[in-house]
Amino acid sequence: MIKSERGLIVLLIEDSLGDIRLLQEAFRESNESIFLHVAADGVEGMAFLKQEGGHALALRPDLILLDLNLPKVDGREVLAQIKQDDSLKLIPTVILTTSDAEIDILKSYQLHANGYLTKPVQLEAFEMLVRSIRDFWTKVKTPQIVSDELEAAPRASDPTVPL
Repeated sequence: MIKSERGLIVLLIEDSLGDIRLLQEAFRESNESIFLHVAADGVEGMAFLKQEGGHALALRPDLILLDLNLPKVDGREVLAQIKQDDSLKLIPTVILTTSDAEIDILKSYQLHANGYLTKPVQLEAFEMLVRSIRDFWTKVKTPQIVSDELEAAPRASDPTVPL
């Protein structure tokens, strides 16, 4: 399961206050331990991920929900930066946007997005989508946990590990 003892940490990079509120409510309704952190633009999102500035103590998220149309640095550039960074690229990054343009979908997958979801216009459909995101990502297994466990495990190259 993706979440650890600390719970599921989700970074939402989104500038729409209405969408932020809906995601917060849907995750709050869950019985799971889900901690939603919000970055209002691409610059803040990358600062959170790189633990810079006011985010120096931020925990590494288990999941990133990323809007494409963001102020300052748009979501496509944020996705490219995440997937080019060896310390971030294994974090599942799902595009959650209003665009259903084929070029945006194609570009997102070319940049190695782990999924692409279009925000529905109807409130009830949006709430259902958010619940399905929550339900899926609290149960799915990802390489991040394996990666974290491997980092903690002794390596054959470690001089204190007998061969």
